Amino acid sequence: MKDRLEALRSEALAQLQEVADPGRLNDLRVHYLGKKGQLTEVLRGMGGLSAEERPVIGQVANEVRAAIEIVIQSKQAEFERADTARRLAAETIDVSLPGKAPAPGGIHPLTKVTQEIEDIFLGMGYTVAEGPEVETDYFNFEALNLPKNHPARDMQDSFYLTEEILLRTHTSPVQIRTMQGAGGKTPLKVICPGKVYRRDDDDATHSFMFHQIEGLVVGPNIRMSDLKGTLLQFVQQMYGPQVQIRLRPSFFPFTEPSAEVDVTCTQCGGHGCRMCKHTGWIEILGCGMVHPKVLEHGGYDPREVSGFAFGMGVERIALLKYDIDDIRHFYNNDLRFLSQFARM
Repeated sequence: MKDRLEALRSEALAQLQEVADPGRLNDLRVHYLGKKGQLTEVLRGMGGLSAEERPVIGQVANEVRAAIEIVIQSKQAEFERADTARRLAAETIDVSLPGKAPAPGGIHPLTKVTQEIEDIFLGMGYTVAEGPEVETDYFNFEALNLPKNHPARDMQDSFYLTEEILLRTHTSPVQIRTMQGAGGKTPLKVICPGKVYRRDDDDATHSFMFHQIEGLVVGPNIRMSDLKGTLLQFVQQMYGPQVQIRLRPSFFPFTEPSAEVDVTCTQCGGHGCRMCKHTGWIEILGCGMVHPKVLEHGGYDPREVSGFAFGMGVERIALLKYDIDDIRHFYNNDLRFLSQFARM
């Protein structure tokens, strides 16, 4: 049996030295060292050996197994090194190739304009307030002097979720919430930016979702002249000191008196062009003195305090500022359009 083991070792080592691939190496490992391998088959005959011969043959068998395993491990390591070298050669990066610069990001133009508007009013002592986009009918309409079945509700075709819950049609509900939260304290100077929703067909100048910024000032002896001076300062900081404003009488249920605000055309300087329809003026926002009923809903006594409010669409401000002809550009995610503002 000892001779058979020595012959098995010689045969195995000779074949292992000629192995050229990992698959063949594994086959030889199973052939010689597996449960049904050659070494196991030889050792099955140890049952017929005497007690003195078994330790000797066992030691020889262990030496044969160890010799074969050493060669197998050496060959396995050799194949792994060769495979690693082959993969490194295939995956080598040519560092001399020119790199691709990452595309620079930028702030969305609507966000940029919103931040600019906020900065202007923060500089005038205003604070920024926010509120829920899903509102109650009370805060969105009734507290703003728009009771049930009021005809002015038709001007704001709304997305109702239930009879009393809707997507807000303007950010004016934030004004009511802020007044109620102030507990009658004055002065109150706040702007309310946010998204609003109305049932509208998307076109070059309309969208079912858009952004508004409304402003509110409440305090003793607040006058219409304060409102006009505030808006003049705002438009001149936004569009330049050469821009002027004019107020035209209008109607809003939550302000009395109410006005539409026009600015001199930013394209022609007020001389008349296609953009302003040759009038020299472009409508930009609505405003007015806060209606006494709205002050009451906000927790103020209209006999002691007064206030003014204004509201503007961020998209319209941006259209004029950047001379954009279609509101849909803001929402199409076209990098050719948006990348222009990354450099501003």
